[in-house]
Parts: sequence; structure tokens; C-alpha cells
Amino acid sequence: MAEYVRFLNAQGADVDLDALEAYWIDRVREFFAAKPFRISLDPSASVRAVIRDLIEQAAEREREITGVHYAGAVLQHLVGATLDCSPGLGSIEHNSFSTADAPQGRVGDFSVGDAAIHVTMLPGEAVVERCRDNLEAGLRPVIITRGPGSAVAHELARRLTLEGRIDVFEIGQFVALNVYQLGAYVTEGRRSTLDSIVRRYNEIIDDVETDPSLKIDLRA
Repeated sequence: MAEYVRFLNAQGADVDLDALEAYWIDRVREFFAAKPFRISLDPSASVRAVIRDLIEQAAEREREITGVHYAGAVLQHLVGATLDCSPGLGSIEHNSFSTADAPQGRVGDFSVGDAAIHVTMLPGEAVVERCRDNLEAGLRPVIITRGPGSAVAHELARRLTLEGRIDVFEIGQFVALNVYQLGAYVTEGRRSTLDSIVRRYNEIIDDVETDPSLKIDLRA
């Protein structure tokens, strides 16, 4: 640090301190952004609380580093990993978060049996219209979203005369139900199931994304 200060002093009036400060702030943000998200298997916390905290970490990073949709990517791949860990569903296709459904001819973010699954932080009218397309094609639309998105999805479905025809799940609820069922409703089962979901999630990040900071560090 002393050497660095001497170097700056030697530059005299040519040093733009505001630009210099902004540069180092950006480096600090990049450093922390490169760290994986962390979740802890706290036995006193509910599975829903653990998942909500994970999504909030991603949302917080998104607020600090604009232009990158961390929370949406975590949400999508967490759903994908949970589906992969559910036996009997067959092969699930995974795409990067930036891959749009329509140009690829996909019915949703995931297609499982006759269900078209749409994963979104906050449902908009376009998502609900996609659900209408699913229904017309004989498919069962499912929306998985963050907590506040559930009420929005139900209201949009009512407005677009699709009330009662779309299943909507909050992400914590969706993961928790799967963790409890796959873990046979016992503590060790829940821990091993959540561990399997996180391991599969990290594999998906390696396969379809280029940003390793999207990974999750699971701590006991």
C-alpha cells in the first residue's frame, strides 16, 4: 500500500481520484461477485427459509451489480436441479438463463410429461399468455416464482380469464415439498436430498452457464 501511495503521489495532479476510487470499488464488487452463494443446513431453519435466503442472496447481488440477472438464473436452475433429482421424470432439458423459449420452440423453461413449467421472478402478462398457449395445446401450465409473484400470477390469470387453470408455486414451497418427499420426511433424508439438489445445480451451472459465481456452496 505504501508503494502504491508513493506511485500515486508521483503522478501529481494527473491522478483522477474519483475515477481511481470507482475503479477499486468495481474490483471489490467483482471479487465478491465471483464467490458462490452460500446456504447452510441449519436444523432450526425450515427448508423454505433456506431457499428464500438463497434467492435473496442472488437478488442482493443483482442490486449491487446491475445488468446481470443472478436471481432469475438461480431460480431457473434450482428448479431444474430439483426436477432432475425427482425419480421417474426422465431426461430434463436444461438451457442457459438467457435462452428464450419462443425462438427455440419450447413450451416453457421445462417440459415434463404434459406439464409446461415456466420459471420467473415476477410473472408478466406474456408468461400467462404462454400458459394460454399451453392449454390450447393440451398441456398443463405451471408457474414457479418468488413469493410476491404468486399473487401477481393469480391476478393476471383472473384478468385473462384463466383463473383456476394454472398451477402456481412459490419456489420455497416447490423445493421444500420435493425435499420432504424425496427425503422420506426424516432429518437425514432432507439433508441428503438438499445436498443432491445442490450438487446437481452446480453441475448444471458448469454445463450451461459461463459464470461460476452462480454456483452454491452448501455448508453443514
